[in-house]
Amino acid sequence: MSKTALVSSSSHFTQLLSTSKIVVVDFYADWCGPCKAIAPVYEQLSAQLSRPRKITFAKVDTERQKDVAQTYGVTALPTFMIFKDQQAVSTVRGADPRKLSEVVKKLAAEADSDGSGGFGEASSANPEWSGASLPRGYEDVTDQVDIRGLDLLNANSSFGDARTLFNGSKPSALASGKGKADSSGDEAQKDWVESDTDEQLMLFIPFQSTLKVHTLQVTSLPPKDIGEPADEVPMKPKTIQLYTNRAHVLGFEEAEDIPPTQKITLQPQDWDSATGTAKVELRFVKFQKVSSLVLFVSDGDGIGEKVRIDRMRIVGEKGEKRELGKLEKIGDQAGD
Repeated sequence: MSKTALVSSSSHFTQLLSTSKIVVVDFYADWCGPCKAIAPVYEQLSAQLSRPRKITFAKVDTERQKDVAQTYGVTALPTFMIFKDQQAVSTVRGADPRKLSEVVKKLAAEADSDGSGGFGEASSANPEWSGASLPRGYEDVTDQVDIRGLDLLNANSSFGDARTLFNGSKPSALASGKGKADSSGDEAQKDWVESDTDEQLMLFIPFQSTLKVHTLQVTSLPPKDIGEPADEVPMKPKTIQLYTNRAHVLGFEEAEDIPPTQKITLQPQDWDSATGTAKVELRFVKFQKVSSLVLFVSDGDGIGEKVRIDRMRIVGEKGEKRELGKLEKIGDQAGD
């Protein structure tokens, strides 16, 4: 079922703006070919990022809601507008899936911040729970993760997103003792990531400063004793490939063609039985000046078709602060 709201009137549109911190709007028409071409991308963003009272995705049929389109000066289709606190803050004109995804994901991250920073500023995690001890001489540097720049491919939208992995709270699976959410099936309890179409996951992790990365702590808590066939139970990651200092997330085929900075194969004994956490020690000399990591889970440990990750922690040393780029407003120039 789509989470996107179809605007039925000017008053309905005003209501949406007043009841959600951020509203993303697709101005379209049924006769518009580019509108139809980019519609699946918009629906996917809606499914992944919608949050009650925080992030709302809406569509405005410019043929039926001409007053709304005229009010916001829509002259080209498709036009995407993003509103924060009822004010338009960014516009994307044209069917550009990459630009739309980039702008929406950066702006959507603002809805989960504490409001202390403006758009384009860094947002960081606040580690509280850790599934393993720290190696001597190193610290938890997860607070240097640039949460707004995270990108995750092949994640099932019914579960958590990339930000979930760096949540400082104790995984709900440990709290329940069952490796799964409570019996109510509340979406808020699904605080982990699961792969979607197969067992692979691709995660892009940018940092606010240049780091020396010593260890990754990966927590995976697949459910136990749930009476399901073994091939339907999600697996812990087995093979992980790491790539340093990439500008963006890699495609799956692209990653297969690029030699990784390090390839790790996790064994069953690497996982702590109490916390479900594996300490992935890196070849430290290769991770001395790291501004970003791409983590590629290529397979899982078992016969299942999905992989699950509950939490991640970055351990190492903080370096020089990296200047984060300002968010660009798109389509403000005349004639765009």
